[in-house]
Amino acid sequence: GPVLLGLLPGAPSCPHGPALLFEKTSQGDGERRRFYACSACRDRKGCSFFQWEDEKVSEARLAAREEYNRHQQPPSTHRQNVERYRNFVQLPIAKRRFCLECQQLLLPAEWEKHSGHQFLRDISTAQLKRPSQLLFPLENKKANAQYLFTDRSCQFLVDLIADLGFRRVLSVGTPRLHEMIQSKALQEDDFKVRSLLLDIDFRYSQFYAEDEFCHYNMFNHYFFGGEAARETCRKFLQQDSGNRVIMVTDPPFGGLVGALAYSFKKLEEMWKEAEGADSSQEMPMFWIFPYFFESRILEFFPSFNMMDYQVDYDNHALYKHGKTGRRQSPVRIFTNLTPSMIVLPAEEGYRFCSICQRYVSSGNQHCESCNSCTSKDGRRWKHCDLCNKCVKPSWFHCSNCNCCALQNHLCEKTNAGCFVCGKPGHKRSACPSL
Repeated sequence: GPVLLGLLPGAPSCPHGPALLFEKTSQGDGERRRFYACSACRDRKGCSFFQWEDEKVSEARLAAREEYNRHQQPPSTHRQNVERYRNFVQLPIAKRRFCLECQQLLLPAEWEKHSGHQFLRDISTAQLKRPSQLLFPLENKKANAQYLFTDRSCQFLVDLIADLGFRRVLSVGTPRLHEMIQSKALQEDDFKVRSLLLDIDFRYSQFYAEDEFCHYNMFNHYFFGGEAARETCRKFLQQDSGNRVIMVTDPPFGGLVGALAYSFKKLEEMWKEAEGADSSQEMPMFWIFPYFFESRILEFFPSFNMMDYQVDYDNHALYKHGKTGRRQSPVRIFTNLTPSMIVLPAEEGYRFCSICQRYVSSGNQHCESCNSCTSKDGRRWKHCDLCNKCVKPSWFHCSNCNCCALQNHLCEKTNAGCFVCGKPGHKRSACPSL
């Protein structure tokens, strides 16, 4: 597929902010061409923006595009939504409605306009404090992929953050975590953690003040609210000389690791500008992502380590804990904190490995040859002396390929070519002639 070149100054914009530059190699002649596409939607159905890098765009088309981008923005501003919320909470419960079709809190004056729609009545204060359960998850996998943490995983993260002594959490695309921190802060006097939610889902602006939520695209570090929103984020990060703040992020798994890393480094730069901050330090971070992206994440953040804790999701058929999900969740926490500080719950089957100085899942046995606990997926892995590393239990050493693989795999050597075009050097899924 196309290769990401990144965010360039002067890039054109789509409704999701500045577009990213990609390069693709055409089949046939192998010629490379660069183009701009939407940062947030990997799918043209989600956002159809496309422009060749060398394309000359007429003034008229630029004006039309700007008009279109403006038209695609939410009909109300964050400030207007905060005002609506203020009026909404003053209504008696019997008059509090939420339109399911428009995903909007309704004031009595607006009922008429939504008369044919389905709505929920009698919205309680408790429901307002848990907007992630009121709103439909946007399950467009590529852009939003709103899979929400189970309460168990969320509670684990909140407790861990508090136990580590953090006081502020920059919640990037983690609405459940944000609302749990907010609720706990209201209910418990001695709970001192605060959260700022950065999310591309503008529906959350109906429930949170301007210092609690910023409409943000984590693929191009774009604040839809402009300088004021950017300032909110900067203030939050730099408070207390930038001390005791951690960024927690849970990006869509189809997301481009390079683009995400760019944005997270930009947020880190914002943090580093704090008065009296030590610029050699890294901003504490939890990046929640599937384990098979480990090498990609380490490319950008070499100081990160992957924890064994399995993060579970409520509305994800595959990534649920225990018997209901098809398999164990592949989602892990990548962090630049010292691994031994991350205490994992023994009652969920984690134990401390004194040699590795970190908590590991109970099936993860320490391998003496590798001198580490090598399993990535919770099963016990086995060491292959020929590969000189541990591999999945279902893999065997293949003398043809000279590495470990599944038993009924197709050997690289015997079938050197791709299924589609017969040429060597790539697999069918990456075939340029597709």
